[in-house]
Amino acid sequence: MNVTSQQVLDRLAGVLSPSGVALTGADVLSEIAVSGDKVFFSIKVEASETRAWEDVRAQAEAAVRAIPGVSVALVALTAERKPGAAAASSLPRSAQGIPHVSTHRSPPASGSPMARQADIPGVAAIIAVASGKGGVGKSTTALNLALGLRALGLRVGLLDADIYGPSIPRLTGIREKPQLNDNKKMIPISRFGLAIMSVGFLIDEERAMIWRGPMVTSAIRQMLRDVAWGELDVLVVDMPPGTGDAQLTLAQTVPLKGAVIVSTPQDLSLIDARRGLAMFKKVDVPVLGIVENMSFFQCPHCGTRSDIFGHGGARHEAERLDVPFLGEVPLHMSIRETSDSGRPVVESDPDGPHAAIYRTIAGRIRDQLRSATAAV
Repeated sequence: MNVTSQQVLDRLAGVLSPSGVALTGADVLSEIAVSGDKVFFSIKVEASETRAWEDVRAQAEAAVRAIPGVSVALVALTAERKPGAAAASSLPRSAQGIPHVSTHRSPPASGSPMARQADIPGVAAIIAVASGKGGVGKSTTALNLALGLRALGLRVGLLDADIYGPSIPRLTGIREKPQLNDNKKMIPISRFGLAIMSVGFLIDEERAMIWRGPMVTSAIRQMLRDVAWGELDVLVVDMPPGTGDAQLTLAQTVPLKGAVIVSTPQDLSLIDARRGLAMFKKVDVPVLGIVENMSFFQCPHCGTRSDIFGHGGARHEAERLDVPFLGEVPLHMSIRETSDSGRPVVESDPDGPHAAIYRTIAGRIRDQLRSATAAV
């Protein structure tokens, strides 16, 4: 039996606003989006009233989750300022040039939104794999690095937080939906020895979803907090490209141990990689290093090497910015073919040269995480 918008509205009629009015009569609800057993909507209020509405948001989410047939409910609190109201940023001055993550959370007394960070129980380290732009092979890199860390004996999880274009379901060949445990938390899908969760598991691959900023914020928090990750040494987070809501939400929600920047050697890609690197530095997230993906092409027939996108640009950029250079990954048909077929190269060809490259990069990341832990 499919869940309907009317069923959702009927449940929300029992949730009261801070003034005692039923939520359905308070003129704050967005359109209800229902996708199978998943429900998405937002509550729009004035910025000055957000603190009072946060409990209402939580009650609404709980009410919708209690509807038979609903497995996931995502409710975002959207805050808008009145025209002419002063805009007070919740970010430190050093990050004023970065888009604001969330307007519905008041900054803590310390004045830093990073004070709201909280560990995920059982997860020792969280790292982000990011890029300044799309099309550089970030998701393929994130998955193979996660497998490389697993091959080194670590317990590894992979979170696909690329809200706008989740690729991990296709790269892993996962088609099933996550189940809920007794605590109503989603159970990650186990594949290749990894605990994997993706927003793509919750949304049909061909369904168009329009994600506004606050919905992105809520979705990422839910994927972090409402998943039963278990005991992990490392959680690898595949981020959306760019420097927006998703990146800052992650940095403000959990204490990241570091970020890995993926770029091609092309100048255009490096420009965007610099922005990503600068963003993580501004929010005090250590940059573990830069990976140069599609570094060169070697013909599988004649062995001739071609630097299609140039070569060495990421290494030079890492040296210039004084961050580690983690390694080069070639542009090769086997990496593309195994990715498209849901059999990542580190898993399908563990003794091959490309798997060795990813394991080497993973080893450098592991060593940096160990050094950082030892220094604490």
